[in-house]
Amino acid sequence: MLSTALRTLRARWVTFVGSFVALSLGVALIAVMGLALASSLDAPERPPERFAAARVVVKGADTLRVPTSVGDRVQRLAHPRAVPDEVVGKLRRLGTVVEDRSFAVRIRGGPADVQARNGSVTAQVRDGSTTAQARDGSTTAQVGRGPGGLVGHPWSTAAFAPYRVDAGHAPRAADEVVVTGDWAAPGTRVRTDRGTVRVVGTVAGPGFENAVFYTDRRAAELSPHSTQLVVDADPAAVREAVRGSAGVRVLTGDARRFADADPDRDREALTAMNAMFGTAAGVTGFVSVFVVASTFAFAVAQRRREFGLLRTAGATPGQLRRMVVAEALVVGVLASATGCALGAYGASVPAAWAVDEGLAPRWFTIGDEIWPYHMAFWTGLLVALCGVVAASWRAGRTGPAEALREASADTRALTRGRRLCGLALLLTAAVTLALALVTDPGELLHRKTYVSRPMLLITAVALLAPVLVRPLTRLLAWLPARLPGAGGMLVRENAAAGVRRTAAVAAPVLVTVALAGSLLGATATLNEAKATEARERTAADFVVTPADGAGFDAATLRKIRDVPGAEVSGSEASGPGAPGTEGPGTELPGTEVSGTEVSGTEVSGAQASGADVPRAQVPGTDVSVTSSTAVYVLEDGTALVKSEARAAHPGPLAATTRLPLTAGKVSDLDDGSIIVNEEWEKHSVGELVDVWLGDGTKKSLRIAAVMATGTGGNGVYITPRNASGATVDRVDVSLTDRLDKADGAHEADGTHQADGTHEADGGDKAAAGAVAAVADVADGLREAVRASGGHVHTKDQWVRASYPQTNRTTRLGFLLVLGIALLYTGISLANTMVMATSDRVRDLAVLRLAGATKGQVLRLVGAEALMVVAVGGVLGLLVAGLNLTGMWSALGILSVWTSVKIPWTALGAVVAACAVLAVVSSVVPAALALRHRAVEQAAVRE
Repeated sequence: MLSTALRTLRARWVTFVGSFVALSLGVALIAVMGLALASSLDAPERPPERFAAARVVVKGADTLRVPTSVGDRVQRLAHPRAVPDEVVGKLRRLGTVVEDRSFAVRIRGGPADVQARNGSVTAQVRDGSTTAQARDGSTTAQVGRGPGGLVGHPWSTAAFAPYRVDAGHAPRAADEVVVTGDWAAPGTRVRTDRGTVRVVGTVAGPGFENAVFYTDRRAAELSPHSTQLVVDADPAAVREAVRGSAGVRVLTGDARRFADADPDRDREALTAMNAMFGTAAGVTGFVSVFVVASTFAFAVAQRRREFGLLRTAGATPGQLRRMVVAEALVVGVLASATGCALGAYGASVPAAWAVDEGLAPRWFTIGDEIWPYHMAFWTGLLVALCGVVAASWRAGRTGPAEALREASADTRALTRGRRLCGLALLLTAAVTLALALVTDPGELLHRKTYVSRPMLLITAVALLAPVLVRPLTRLLAWLPARLPGAGGMLVRENAAAGVRRTAAVAAPVLVTVALAGSLLGATATLNEAKATEARERTAADFVVTPADGAGFDAATLRKIRDVPGAEVSGSEASGPGAPGTEGPGTELPGTEVSGTEVSGTEVSGAQASGADVPRAQVPGTDVSVTSSTAVYVLEDGTALVKSEARAAHPGPLAATTRLPLTAGKVSDLDDGSIIVNEEWEKHSVGELVDVWLGDGTKKSLRIAAVMATGTGGNGVYITPRNASGATVDRVDVSLTDRLDKADGAHEADGTHQADGTHEADGGDKAAAGAVAAVADVADGLREAVRASGGHVHTKDQWVRASYPQTNRTTRLGFLLVLGIALLYTGISLANTMVMATSDRVRDLAVLRLAGATKGQVLRLVGAEALMVVAVGGVLGLLVAGLNLTGMWSALGILSVWTSVKIPWTALGAVVAACAVLAVVSSVVPAALALRHRAVEQAAVRE
């Protein structure tokens, strides 16, 4: 059998080259993804950065540790605690103590709004320019754009990195700073959200931060809350001093890296990249296996006439199977080895891409692991053998005469085994979908679920494709078949007669369209659902947010309070420990914001329609000030779950936000209660639930209300007194009721003249005055947050600005998956088309002998290729539609009714690319074959 297999390989080299290409590329993909995945499993420990020269760092409690029956469960606190005062007192008796502080610094007007001073000349650099020049005769001073992500520190901590002054001197006054890098020279004045400062010195940039150093006193004013400090004392004595202080850690040696900002960023980046490459490996592995199995099965199906002749000559079914397996073994070993070599060469490409896109640390490279090569090699060989064994089994069971008869046309569209497998997979997909909708519909919204579910349906539809091909081709070719000429009819009949060939060639198109539609459609539908939630929940007319996600300081909140028509009264605005407050837990006089309405406020200077408008009052303005925080709950006795939370006062919250409640009332929220969602293990109104607050404080709270689960982002709500350390990061202002009253006054007071025109009187003026007053409120809010870089949005602007975007890692991961899938399936499509066209040389010659011209034959071949792509596109769209319907049903059950988003642009681009490849890959081989005389081609032997 081996010698027969080798001779067959030599005789049918086109078919086996096609199988070899498909398998080697598939193995290469598996090897590349395996190597990338293996290299992202672990990260080296990053050495200390800011405190590399510090002797000892003492860090306040920043983690929550809860003992359970299966060990301690740990979560990072949303609001780390400061080192207790009594501990600080003990440490000061041991040696010098330096309090560390870190706070965001934003350059006003943009990252380049700096002033360059040369003598008496000052030039200001505005947004959109990279440099600015100050000219005084022949004198020019030039300043570059300031870096983003500036972070402020006290100057006394600079020695622990260590930083050393390159130019200038250390800061001595409150308006003096030292900066890292060379973006601002000494003498430069910089306008920041912390005030205008003068650069008096520079230090070399270390690469891990863009720092701005203030005097210690000024840094303490800007950031009163300190969670860690440096102690110049013996480590053993320091440990003894902090003994008994829960959560306080003493960091020495390499452990000092935990005092740096985001010390685990490399590990977290690799974790995200591991998930991305894991998803890519799973999808590309499936695509590789799917295409390779389909290609090998098609290669065997092409040889039914040959098998029939061998059976007629006396070959047994077992001999046929052994011959086919031997052929697959030879091709599989050679192709798998080639694929491993290609994978070793190409693995650096996705690694370099991940680094360039910022997904991986700069040091990330492909490691020297061996197991990905073993996995890829044996997977490729196994898939090749399985693909031919399944196809050859039917050939071995077919009688000689029947095999010769079936070689001309596919009389049986589907074997019993293939039908059973396809139906079983289809039933499995339906049952698992129904179970998920009944038990846990939220599971269908998770990335792992909507990435893996399409594979089940793709395989099921591909197995059942021969049954669907004939009616589908007749439907698609219904109109072309009725046009003048025989071309449309021939396309329809050729595709319908060779259902196995059509199904095999359509398989790459099916998998690409299905994956693109399912993955991109799922993320778009989920984003639209989240936007729908945001739109339905926002009742405020204005939403005020700080710059870059930072919190509002007390000065900005005072300005918001002073805006005419938007006075804020009733309770604390800043929350305990807000930046710029007098200290943790203190309230700022005049900044109480929640709970009540503001009445009798006059707004002057407004005009409408060019006429004088009387001063309008805006009574009952509702203002809600909220903060981001978190709560932790132990579920099932073993899982410590973190839930994102917002701290708000119930009265203003109810007036400015429409929460999706399923039970209870917002007004029932108080300092002893919590609003949860249905995802929580306990979610009955009145039930007590033990939680840990954002600073680690344990508290038992009563459930005041329950929200629908939605897309999973509803979180929980607590009062500000249960959010110690949280800073205000959103202010909602509602004026809608006042506008409605103005509209009512307009309708009640308006009169009509005899000619039917409407006479504007007091009602018109009141309505115009209310509109002008609202505009004044908006202008006042913008002016209040201008210095801090805050943003004022109307409701529609807020919904647009907060429209959810797919996570960058997820988006790039999907682009990686779809890019690889499109590239591989495109090559496979071209490969399969060449195999199919080369097998039809005699058919094309017969058409020439029947009177068709070369041009007519080539147009027919191109039209058949387009028909096959259309079949694959429709089947892929069917799979994508079924997957998105399941997600839409889950969203409906979770009380989020939204539309299904199908990525038509992406699908159109994928189908167009497949169509071009298919036409070129079929027409070019056909044109080459038609160079010979038709009589010679018709007489060519198998």
